[in-house]
Amino acid sequence: MVTTPPALLIAGHGTRDDAGAEAFRDFVRELGRRHPELPVAGGFIELSPPPLGDAVTELVEQGVRRFAAVPLMLVSAGHAKGDIPAALAREKERHPGISYTYGRPLGPHPSLLSVLERRLDEALGGRDLQSRGDVTVLLVGRGSTDPDANAEVHKAARLLWEGRGYAGVETAFVSLAAPDVPSGLDRCVKLGASKIVVLPYFLFTGILPDRVRQQTEGWAEAHPEVEVRSADVIGPEPELLDLVMERYEEAVKGDLRMNCDSCVYRIALPGFEDKVGMPQQPHFHPDDDGHHDHGHHHHGAHSHAH
Repeated sequence: MVTTPPALLIAGHGTRDDAGAEAFRDFVRELGRRHPELPVAGGFIELSPPPLGDAVTELVEQGVRRFAAVPLMLVSAGHAKGDIPAALAREKERHPGISYTYGRPLGPHPSLLSVLERRLDEALGGRDLQSRGDVTVLLVGRGSTDPDANAEVHKAARLLWEGRGYAGVETAFVSLAAPDVPSGLDRCVKLGASKIVVLPYFLFTGILPDRVRQQTEGWAEAHPEVEVRSADVIGPEPELLDLVMERYEEAVKGDLRMNCDSCVYRIALPGFEDKVGMPQQPHFHPDDDGHHDHGHHHHGAHSHAH
C-alpha cells in the first residue's frame, strides 16, 4: 500500500489589507500547483478569510488525516508559539482521527537573506557592490511584546550585514517595540549614515509595510540632507516557495527544535517574569487595523506548545 504524504497546511497571520490577503492566497495556490503530489491548503489565524479551520475542513473532506502545518511567518512570536498550536488543537477536537506536526517559522534563513539583498540592490538601482560601503540599511520588523521575537529580527539584521559590505544594518519595528521607524532613522544618522535604505522585514504587502513606507517618506521630507530609499517586501519569490517546502519536510521528519532558551514562557527574562508558565491566549494584534477593537478574539486558554 502506498502511504500518501501528509498534507501541507499553511498558517498565515491575517491582515485587513485585501492585497496582502490575496498575496497569501495566491502563494498557497502556487504551492499547490508546484506540488501536485501533495494536498495543499492555507488559512489565517485572524482578520482575513479563509480561517485556518476552513482550510483544515477542506482537506479533511478530501480524505486527509495527516497534516504538516507550516507558519508563513518570519519570526516566532505569539501567533506561532500560541495561536496556531491552539487553532490546531481545536481542529483536532473538531475532526477526531486527524494528526499533525508543526513546522518552524521561516526566518532568518539564508535564502531569505538573499532575497532581502536583492530588494536592497533594486532600491539602490543596481549600483555596484563597491559602493555598498556608504549604505546603511534599516531593517524594519513587525514588532512584538515577545522579546525573543524582536531578537530574531536583530539576528536577521546581523546575518544580512555579515559579509555583504554595507556600512551597517540597524533594526527598527513598526509597532509594539522600540525603536520605531523615525527613531531607527535618527539612530542611523547618529551613526554617520548619509544614505539609508529602509528594508521591510515582511513577506507580503499589507497595512504595516505600507505604514513603514509612509513613516519613512515622512521622515525623509523632514531630513532632505539624508538620501533615503524604501525597499520592497520579500514577496512570493521562488526562494520563499522552496523554503516553505523545506519547513514542510522538517515537520514531516519530526526533527524540530524550537528556541526555548530565550522564551518568556519558559525563562524569567527581566520585566517578563510574570509570563513564565502562563497559559497562552490567542491574542489580537492591535496595529493591524485602524480600529483598535479588541472584542472579538477570546479563544480558550492552552499551554505554550514547544
